[in-house]
Amino acid sequence: MPFFKSHAPNAGPGDVFSAYPEIYRHWAEMGQALINGPSPLTPAEREMIQAFVAGLIDCKYAHVAHTAAAVARGIDEGVVEKLLADVGTAPISAKLKPLMAFVRKLTLTPTAVAQPDADAVFAAGWDERALHDATAVTARMTFMSRIIHGHGFTPMSPERAKANAEHRAKVGYVSLYPSLDKKS
Repeated sequence: MPFFKSHAPNAGPGDVFSAYPEIYRHWAEMGQALINGPSPLTPAEREMIQAFVAGLIDCKYAHVAHTAAAVARGIDEGVVEKLLADVGTAPISAKLKPLMAFVRKLTLTPTAVAQPDADAVFAAGWDERALHDATAVTARMTFMSRIIHGHGFTPMSPERAKANAEHRAKVGYVSLYPSLDKKS
């Protein structure tokens, strides 16, 4: 049950965005660009990073939502859980493993991230834009977890998460929040 009486029992971050469009309009636009805009990482990979980060920090709401979003974008069921168990043995490409190890370290021990961590990503064939995007997606999810936990949002059902994810894959992030339309 959300902490705020103004929120419905099934409220989520979109309710906060809609209540404060002057603050969150730009955040929603950034989310749209970050997840669906040009990047060496596919939208599916970026959703997978969000789900992975949410799982690492035990943000159940976002973990359920973004795992469903990653699957809706083409990531195989169970991959995020296997990443959480062990990046090294997860069924992802060898190229993704150092990137996901970087994301894990950035999430859990950010002050321990060092040049060798970045060098491993570059040695795997990723460029600076890819590492930036993975870093930004990680930062976005840690921010969103504070919104989720600070408002007391509870995870949605897997069925609702799947429906939301499929819809978001079609329309993007900004169009989910009509009150954020620049005309309003």
